[in-house]
Amino acid sequence: MAGPELDEDYRDLVATVREFADEVVAPVSAELDARHEFPYEITRQMGEMGLFGLPFPEEYGGMGGDYFALALALEELGRVNQSVAITLEAGVSLGAMPIHRFGTEEQKSQWLPQLVTAKALAGFGLTEPNGGSDAGGTQTTATLADGTWTVNGAKEFITNSGTDITRLVTVTAVTGERQGRDGAPAKEISTILVPSDTPGFTVGGAYDKMGWNSSDTHPLFFDGAKVPEGNLLGDRGRGYANFLSILDEGRIAIAALSTGAAQGCVDESIAYAQTRTAFGQAIGKNQAVSFKIARMQARAHAARLAYYEAAHKMLAGKPFKTEAAIAKLVAGEAAMDNARDATQVFGGYGFMNESLVARHYRDSKILEIGEGTTEVQLMLIARSLGL
Repeated sequence: MAGPELDEDYRDLVATVREFADEVVAPVSAELDARHEFPYEITRQMGEMGLFGLPFPEEYGGMGGDYFALALALEELGRVNQSVAITLEAGVSLGAMPIHRFGTEEQKSQWLPQLVTAKALAGFGLTEPNGGSDAGGTQTTATLADGTWTVNGAKEFITNSGTDITRLVTVTAVTGERQGRDGAPAKEISTILVPSDTPGFTVGGAYDKMGWNSSDTHPLFFDGAKVPEGNLLGDRGRGYANFLSILDEGRIAIAALSTGAAQGCVDESIAYAQTRTAFGQAIGKNQAVSFKIARMQARAHAARLAYYEAAHKMLAGKPFKTEAAIAKLVAGEAAMDNARDATQVFGGYGFMNESLVARHYRDSKILEIGEGTTEVQLMLIARSLGL
């Protein structure tokens, strides 16, 4: 990567994923969405293509690439199907990446070869009924006795947690007390690996969501679920802190997905405006329409530059927390704004569920909520300004 220009390897990746998105994913997207059906076959093909393994070392079955390569793939998939894109994004950044970053060699050897090839999926259980962005609200507990962790509690809105190929979830849980910054007692939060077949671990029914209908999302329940002491992921008491670092990276990935959604709305609107006629001419001849699409393109372009810069800093080993927050904020809003404007360009056709812009309109709202709300991004940016 060199600024906004892509090196040849990146360009080849973009071309490959774009062809896959247009020829394999797009034709079945409306049907999958209507049936609320998880894209098993597409996921399998993405695994065979190496997309789940893009940022992981070859020794674990990965492609030996980097996080920016993943972001580029997510942008191309996000253009045509956000559910497919988030399946990849969550499978990598929330499923496999915590194990890669913080796992022991034994944990990596056990789980990564399955996860980086999409032979298995993993979820990350953070959000709870009374706690998501607020770590102090974590109520799930994990108690250690006689070499065994016993997990009790509940999680909600967990992606990739209930598919036929889900093999584990990583769970944040209170494992004790520590001294807070103000000297007062605070919750010690750690992360525990819980395989899907663990007795006492139950996956609740799938949510009836407004969008991302082909993405897998479930609540999780832990009632005396017991796992070995060695299933602790990373250092005890560092669970939430480690997850925050994973989330910084994930915001770049979500920004890339959002940019793809924003660009998809542009592409669909251009094609429609050039062929739809009213009052004797294509509607794209009208400034009211052409200016709207021009503004949409400006949003997508700004979002792309924002996530490119965040990724560039990340790969260079420089601090990138603020840039990731900016990218997530700008791109998420671009996706939502472009979906609204594209629906207006399409008129009544944009209100039909089978149209791509309608799916983007329903899907894009979560991009301003998931992996850190718009308000969280604003808070992070404000803090970086000393406010």
